[in-house]
Amino acid sequence: MASSSKANLTDADEEEEEEVEHFDDFTLASSWERFISEIEATCRQWFADGPKNLLEKGAVHLGSSNKIYRVKSELKDAAKIYSMEYYFEINNNGNISDWNCTLHDLQLCFGVKEFLVISPQSASGVVLDAPEASKLLSAVAIALSNCSSFWPAFVPVHSPSRKAFIGIQNMGTVFTRRFEADRIGSQVPIKFMHLEGLYELFVSKFAYSTLDHPVHLFKVHLIMKLTYRTLPNDDEDDGIQDADAENAASETMPGSGNRSRKHWDDDCPWSEWYSAEDPVKGFDLVTTWSEKVVESSLEMAEMENSSPHEAEKWILTPNLSPNLDSSKGDRIGFASQLQLLVSALDMSFEAQFMEDFVSVENPGSDNLKSSMVIPPPTVLDRVLKDLLIEGSQFPDLAKGEHKSSRAIKGAPVESLFAQFCLHSLWFGNCSIRAIAVLWIEFVREIRWYWEESQPLPKMPANGSIDLATCLINQKLQMLAICIEKKRELNEEFQDCLGSNDDVFSHMEVEDIQVGEESTSFHAKSQGFDGKRDSPLILEGFNGTKTAISKFSTNSQDVYSADKGTSDSKRRGSAGPVGSMKLLNSCQSLHAPFTQNAPLMTEDMHEERLRAVEAFGDSFNFSAQLERETLSSDMSAFKAANPDAVFEDFIRWHSPGDWENDGSEADGLSKNLTEAMKDDWPPRGQLSGRMSGHGNLWRKIWNDAPSLPTYEQKPLLDPNREGEKILHYLETVRPHQLLEQMVCTAFRASADTLNLTKFGSLKQMTTKMDQLYITMASTLRPLQANLLSGNSETIQDLRRLCMVFEHVEKLLTLAASLCRKFIPAPRVYEAIFSDYYGFYLPTMGMGSADVDVQKEFDMKLQLKVNERQVVSNMFTPPTANQSWRKVLSMGNLLNGHEPIRREVIFSKRDSSNDHHYAVSTRRGTRMNYQQEIETYRMYICGTSNDLRVALSITSYD
Repeated sequence: MASSSKANLTDADEEEEEEVEHFDDFTLASSWERFISEIEATCRQWFADGPKNLLEKGAVHLGSSNKIYRVKSELKDAAKIYSMEYYFEINNNGNISDWNCTLHDLQLCFGVKEFLVISPQSASGVVLDAPEASKLLSAVAIALSNCSSFWPAFVPVHSPSRKAFIGIQNMGTVFTRRFEADRIGSQVPIKFMHLEGLYELFVSKFAYSTLDHPVHLFKVHLIMKLTYRTLPNDDEDDGIQDADAENAASETMPGSGNRSRKHWDDDCPWSEWYSAEDPVKGFDLVTTWSEKVVESSLEMAEMENSSPHEAEKWILTPNLSPNLDSSKGDRIGFASQLQLLVSALDMSFEAQFMEDFVSVENPGSDNLKSSMVIPPPTVLDRVLKDLLIEGSQFPDLAKGEHKSSRAIKGAPVESLFAQFCLHSLWFGNCSIRAIAVLWIEFVREIRWYWEESQPLPKMPANGSIDLATCLINQKLQMLAICIEKKRELNEEFQDCLGSNDDVFSHMEVEDIQVGEESTSFHAKSQGFDGKRDSPLILEGFNGTKTAISKFSTNSQDVYSADKGTSDSKRRGSAGPVGSMKLLNSCQSLHAPFTQNAPLMTEDMHEERLRAVEAFGDSFNFSAQLERETLSSDMSAFKAANPDAVFEDFIRWHSPGDWENDGSEADGLSKNLTEAMKDDWPPRGQLSGRMSGHGNLWRKIWNDAPSLPTYEQKPLLDPNREGEKILHYLETVRPHQLLEQMVCTAFRASADTLNLTKFGSLKQMTTKMDQLYITMASTLRPLQANLLSGNSETIQDLRRLCMVFEHVEKLLTLAASLCRKFIPAPRVYEAIFSDYYGFYLPTMGMGSADVDVQKEFDMKLQLKVNERQVVSNMFTPPTANQSWRKVLSMGNLLNGHEPIRREVIFSKRDSSNDHHYAVSTRRGTRMNYQQEIETYRMYICGTSNDLRVALSITSYD
């Protein structure tokens, strides 16, 4: 007995020992459990932080969305490393079904807001093994369940091109949502290209068999969005269409050549100089249908045939050129060429004359020849022909002029020098060598016009010199006047040679009235049409105007009265000056026709001022400077008033230097009869400066002969002044020429752009005003000839070119939008205003400072009356486009199918009295008053691909 009991005890001990040896310690977690724990800890931390704290900890904003942020964490399971990303929004009150908001791809596919994405850190970034994907999704689901979190989680699977996902969401203790998305990249079945087939695809997910489709009516909720895109401006179809039209035209019209293709900016003011790329490449039109309930596939077929005009909303998105907000400097326009002109100005200090830049003897000519190519002679001839031969003889100098244009000391845009500067911008890449060649040939042509006495194109041959322009423009304007004067003298000389002696003898026996009419004719033929405006004349000009007015109205009566009272013959009289009388003879004082003051350019005025500063501001010296003009006026006065004395001339020419007792204060208002009753002679005397000893005015009076203006030598010697001007143009210093070219080129370019029609865009008007102010401030050192080599002004000019480029880009966009939406001004104003706010922060920045990642993305909801304007942009496709593009989807807009169709199907069930309702232990059901979206399918398709995302809510 004892032995048997011992044996039993020994067996029991051995069994206990075996049990101890094979005991599994479940306190030691597996690698998979540690992986779940790590996911859970990370999710708890994110959930505790909340969106605001996550932003402070470095959450990344997604550029594709306006309000979605992302945080990221790395996880390790065995030998693999995974990346878990949490996507969240700051404002979580948006509606996922709202097509207007910018959503993440997964938000749009599955109708979720915040979510997790866990993926392997590999080259593909997706899970290629199905068991691994299921295991990974299970781990995330367990971790989220432990956290009591309702975040949906997704795992990318298959290949990146398929954009496939599987996912799960714990919706509490009752429901679970499962997600699946996949994509067909090619060979989409024809059935799924139509709404009817897509509807049947969705119904098949919950119908028991396909036979139930026509029998049962399933209430399916539907919302749809269609996206249309206008054909790009440079589409190859347009080129083929134009080629076909050209061929047809050449067949029907013998001898007709190929016409050039019309560009979008052919009627814009800058098209004469360059062709700009259309900044608006096209538009995307998004049409959205409001939610509706569909019960059969027949309704889907009818919906596919409906017009896009029946959609609830039309949303327009402009597709702008990527070069519009690029700062690479590869855009061709006025700004790019002005930059080259500034570089030429910087090099202009290296030589004394323009010929040095093209001379083979210049030491630096090898460098110039290698880097600066001159266009061929044919191009040079064409430029000169456009400048001179085809130029307008009567240019509109005020064309395109901005209210602040004259603050820039350049030349009017239609003037000859301004056109030369604009041509220089595009001649040989605007290099200093090309400019020198063009300038030398230009001056040679100008000399030909002078020597042949031909009118100078694009320059006015009359009027006064505009001192507000640059010096070269003043010289060319004066040269045009000299050519005109030279032509008049030549014509008069030829007339004199062709005259005979009988004509002269006949003129000598003419009576005084006929002589006066002849005087008026000659005076007008010489261009001397009134009293000159001189700084030495104080108040006499008004009297002259009165006399001329009286002369023109009743000249014959005046001359007849004088003929009876005067023994001398008046010549060159413009008529009496009111009731003024000569001091010695008590005869009417007549105002003479006088020559205009000699024209002077700015440098001539400066020379006179320097002379005045050198010799002092004495009265006699001023008279010496005006000696020729003063002598001419005195001679004309003596001819018109043979009995006049020096005091009479002073009373008419400079009333301020005649001191009287007031008896003549109202002399101009009295008639001849009343004046005869007054005491004579009038009591008065010369002023102190006129009566002084050695007065130069009296000396000039004594020396002046009695000659009317038509017998005097002209004050302006056209031959002498013309040669002086040509000498200046031929010997001008390069830097002086380039300084004036820069000022004129900036002004002319801005004035050309100022002619652009951009509607009522206030931002653009303000920007143009600011541009002129900036140009006037930056170019002021050039106008004062204060520039020197390696000056800081060169850098300021380069910055000015950048500002000009920004304004030019905005103006091009404004012009393009305005011409596209003329009947709908609200549309182009809204688009431009939005882009202006987007682009404004980049203005003034260099290319390194611009955030090129940020893109302009605007969505504008159209009003009903604006839809037709946008619809007209979708021109019906041509026959050539029809056979090249097979239409496979409905809802056509003017024959254009949508480039993308997005549909969301959903089926909703009530949880009350339904198998989804929860049974409690007491046998009652928890009543959920809201509907549950049991099935949801997002479909995004084109004629070439189809993407489907399905979410199913189930009861666990």
